Amino acid sequence: MQISRRFCALFVFAVLSGCAQPPAASGPGDPKPNPDVGGGGGNSQTTDWAAIVALEDQAKAIAKTAGCSSDGECRAAPVGSRACGGPRYYIAYCAKTTDSAALFRKLDEVAAAERAYNAKHGIVSTCEFRTPPSVGVTAGSCVSVNLPGVMTPE
Repeated sequence: MQISRRFCALFVFAVLSGCAQPPAASGPGDPKPNPDVGGGGGNSQTTDWAAIVALEDQAKAIAKTAGCSSDGECRAAPVGSRACGGPRYYIAYCAKTTDSAALFRKLDEVAAAERAYNAKHGIVSTCEFRTPPSVGVTAGSCVSVNLPGVMTPE
């Protein structure tokens, strides 16, 4: 009887300590900066993540959703780089009105910055494979037609 109580206590402790760990990611796979990392006067992890978000915002500004008249003119581009590989999400855009070369250059910068961030801060992620969504024209703009994890630039 005493052994089973010790086992139960150990089991409960293990489960609770596992629950106490903060998640490594939030939203559609976004790493969540840990305010305890970085030490000193500034928060290195938060600052590094803000730089990635700024690059991502620049990519979203390049991606245009308006201007396409058929589904075949719409595309989805991968955004970011999860620690286990692959993009965090995809962004829908109109290939007819977007400078695709500039968009992919900026998205390459985002992915490179996020890979460096993940390595520097020991970020981990789940390893599911995220496929590009189907995209199409709705009300004159390119949007994802089947996946909720796709962002449409505003």
